[in-house]
Amino acid sequence: MDIDQERNNQTMPEAPCCEDCAGCSGCAENVSEAAETAASGRSVEVVDVMFRNGCKPYFFAPGELQLHVGDAVIVDTAHGQEYGTVSAANHAEPEESVTQPLRAVLRRATEKDEAINAENRKREAEAFAVCLKKIEQHKLDMQLVSAECAFDGSKLLFFFTAEGRVDFRDLVRDLASTLHSRIELRQIGVRDKAKMVGGLGICGRPFCCREFLEDFEPVSIKMAKTQSLSLNPTKISGTCGRLMCCLKYEQEAYESLLKTTPKAESFVDTPDGRGTVTDVNLLAQTVRVRMEKEPDRFVTCRNDELYVTRNGKAKKTDPPIPEDFAPISSQPRRRRHLSETEPKEEFVWADEALLTPEEALQKEKAAEEERNASRSRSGRSRRGGRRRSGKSAEQAQPGAEQPRAEKPKVRAEKPKLRPEKAKPRAEKPQPAAQEQKSEGAPSAHRRRRPRRRKSGESKENS
Repeated sequence: MDIDQERNNQTMPEAPCCEDCAGCSGCAENVSEAAETAASGRSVEVVDVMFRNGCKPYFFAPGELQLHVGDAVIVDTAHGQEYGTVSAANHAEPEESVTQPLRAVLRRATEKDEAINAENRKREAEAFAVCLKKIEQHKLDMQLVSAECAFDGSKLLFFFTAEGRVDFRDLVRDLASTLHSRIELRQIGVRDKAKMVGGLGICGRPFCCREFLEDFEPVSIKMAKTQSLSLNPTKISGTCGRLMCCLKYEQEAYESLLKTTPKAESFVDTPDGRGTVTDVNLLAQTVRVRMEKEPDRFVTCRNDELYVTRNGKAKKTDPPIPEDFAPISSQPRRRRHLSETEPKEEFVWADEALLTPEEALQKEKAAEEERNASRSRSGRSRRGGRRRSGKSAEQAQPGAEQPRAEKPKVRAEKPKLRPEKAKPRAEKPQPAAQEQKSEGAPSAHRRRRPRRRKSGESKENS
């Protein structure tokens, strides 16, 4: 007989499952039955148990107990017995979703267990206040998050955050002498603090790490760039100060869409002609293309209507693209009717859904004419509008008499009047006349200045 087979045939020795039990070996049987069920590939019967309000539930083997939501139970954990509350009644779970070894539910909580649990909660609050005072006394750079007391009261566990390593050996000795219990301090990160404390995110819902996330997956700024999100730290960071965990949820979908979407600055061929991709919409699977022959014209096309001639921005080593290479625009454009289109999960008006192929074709032609008219109007507005002259008006109404026909005659007569108006200006005094006037008698309007007397000259001599 093989050694492994002998080990399987050995019976597990009876051992007390708890202090109140005298050795019924029921807990050991529950664990062994759950292990055998999981090994056979069948579904496993479990119950969900939460240890704190709003904390993540864990699977436990109920055994023969039929539990209901809200029942208080005592379960076996890696740290000993713990008090918990059932969040989901007995149900089956596949083997892949259950972590082995699956621990068992020991019993329903009794009145004595309820009293012990209430006493432990009071003790946790007192220990938290004492630890805060001791941290201030020792002047340690650490932030206390919470305190937990074991169900049997043998240990007090304190969680704290700090930027670096903290030497808290003196603090542990001081707490042990004050609280008379085994003390354990555990440093956690800011994400673990958010998971433990809880709160509301910017979406208005409770933290994902508090509700259902089991482990923290790595999140990078590249995910925000892939999803075309704002790189503002206040918009893509959570309450903990790190990048939001929800950036990971849609990353796989965006990566799959990127495989079928051309990059920006790609050179593509569309049914309207060749052009360069200026904008990409991943979710709608469309791109905005600037036409090569008409740089002012932009066209929006679906990804399945394009032929990517060059994916991405042009490089110096890339070969030139032939001017006559247009595998899509060179072919006649095929119009798709409503009956030939693939069904889409989008809203369709009732009158459009009842159209026949002929009516759909007429409606599409009318829409195309309207688009062409709008393009011509937009082109005229960019060029400054249509010029309005007498010649265009005559072409518009060749038989009508235009009252503006006499205006050129009036404009032709105006130059003849200009010399007559200019005659009085020619009679202005010339510079020579002004010199003669200055040589003649003084003007009456000009005042003669008195002669200045010399020194020693009397008034009579003057």
